[in-house]
Amino acid sequence: MTERRALRRPVDWWRVPAGALSGVLAGFAALAVAELVSAAVRPEAGPVVAVGGAAIDRTPAPVKDWAIQQFGTDDKLVLQSGILAALALLAIVLGLLALRHRLLGTAGVLLFGVIGGVAATGRPDSTGLTDALPSVAGAVVGAALLYWLAGRLALQPVRTAPTPETAPEASPEGAPETAPEPLRETASAPAAPDRRPEWDRRGFIIAATAAAAASAGAGALGRSLNAAGSQDVIASRNQITLPAPASKANPVPKGAQLRMPGISSFMTSNKDFYRVDTALVVPKVNADTWSLRIHGKGVARPTTVTFDDLLRRELIERDITLTCVSNEVGGPYVGTARWIGVRLADLLAECGVEPPSKGGPADQLVARSVDGMTIGSPVDDVMDGRDAMLALGMNGQPLPFTHGFPVRMLVPGLFGYVSACKWIKDIELTTFDDYDPYWVKRDWARKAPIKTQSRIDTPKPFGRPKAGTVMVAGVAWAQHRGIDKVEVRVDDGPWQQADLAAEDTRDTWRQWSFPWKATTGGHTLTVRATDRTGEVQTEKRTRTIPDGASGWHSVVVTVD
Repeated sequence: MTERRALRRPVDWWRVPAGALSGVLAGFAALAVAELVSAAVRPEAGPVVAVGGAAIDRTPAPVKDWAIQQFGTDDKLVLQSGILAALALLAIVLGLLALRHRLLGTAGVLLFGVIGGVAATGRPDSTGLTDALPSVAGAVVGAALLYWLAGRLALQPVRTAPTPETAPEASPEGAPETAPEPLRETASAPAAPDRRPEWDRRGFIIAATAAAAASAGAGALGRSLNAAGSQDVIASRNQITLPAPASKANPVPKGAQLRMPGISSFMTSNKDFYRVDTALVVPKVNADTWSLRIHGKGVARPTTVTFDDLLRRELIERDITLTCVSNEVGGPYVGTARWIGVRLADLLAECGVEPPSKGGPADQLVARSVDGMTIGSPVDDVMDGRDAMLALGMNGQPLPFTHGFPVRMLVPGLFGYVSACKWIKDIELTTFDDYDPYWVKRDWARKAPIKTQSRIDTPKPFGRPKAGTVMVAGVAWAQHRGIDKVEVRVDDGPWQQADLAAEDTRDTWRQWSFPWKATTGGHTLTVRATDRTGEVQTEKRTRTIPDGASGWHSVVVTVD
């Protein structure tokens, strides 16, 4: 029994983590090469972006809305991190599979390249089959690397050197050779132990190190080239000087911004302005080559305008509050900025467009973005005299890239998903019966005017203010209708009217405050607003889908 145990050698478990590492290195190489090739195609064609975009397009609306509520503007980072984690896990599985089935493991890598290529060419903004090149090229390199590394992990037979007991004796010089004696088993001379096959550890370490270094270099070069490709676009934005608007916005009234801690700033800075869209890679569009095509039903004179054409037109400057339809009651996805742009109604009128209220055949304006997004707006709302615009500037600067540079669309009073197309490149006049834009296909409403809403900014939920006079304050909005009244209720008591700050315009939110004589204990504070049409903010709670959340905002505090 003891001799049999001595003959057994333990399994070399180091091959298992080495196999997993092979898969990870193959995946890393595939992504690095894809990044490099995407620099020659376009950054949006990279496999992570393409698969991520496809995942966004196929995600049910409630799940998307949940992601926005949970992760906010970091939802895209979370998605990309999740994709990379899933790819790493799959790479490990394929690396382990290649230990036993070398060809099957490499075939798995190629399969994911095909999936990435299909995802890239199937995106709405795809430029053709060339978008598949980054995924396919990366997969080929990754598969070849996995096949090579798996070969280094293959077990090779080891020749055992002859021992003195087994080596034949040399015959004396000149003596005739004699036949060897038959082997006989003896207890005192056991057979030499058989050595199991081994894998090339040194060769694997060298190969893995070289592969990691080459992949890192390819990835770094790809990122550098993609960044360099954006420099011309960044330069084009930096060189823009916005002309003085012909129709300037009035100064914000002094009393519009309440001076109390905790309340939102009346004007939202560019860096703090919310961003909710589906673009995993922010489009970098060169203003020098940008153009907008206007065409479709009822367009008597189709036209194409450039960025310089818009700069030469009469510009307007307006303070407008934007609201995202994904904003929950009391949520953060609302902000006010000073926008500079061209009246959209004037541009449409020059093309011969008439709203349906005046006999025009088109009741929907479909705006298309360079990233494939489609947004549908009612033509009547765009042309009813409100300050719908093609915006070129935000808070005195050219639009930031994240907010639609070089041109985006705005329609006061409508939720963003039916009005605020960023990176716009095309406007088509059509009908709601003939075409469903991106979000409508995903069960959102065709028309979505912003609902009358209010929010308590201070005190914060679960705050612990001191007994005595506590200033309750916040904001209310009902764009294009304006806020007429805000009321606050303490616990189940009567509604009490709050003090309204000065109004900028009916297209902006309005701050309010209420001096509350707080008593010790737990309390619930609730707010509601009434707009200029007399509509009182509804108590009924609804989800954001299909046309925006509704209900009263409340906070619970404990007074010490």
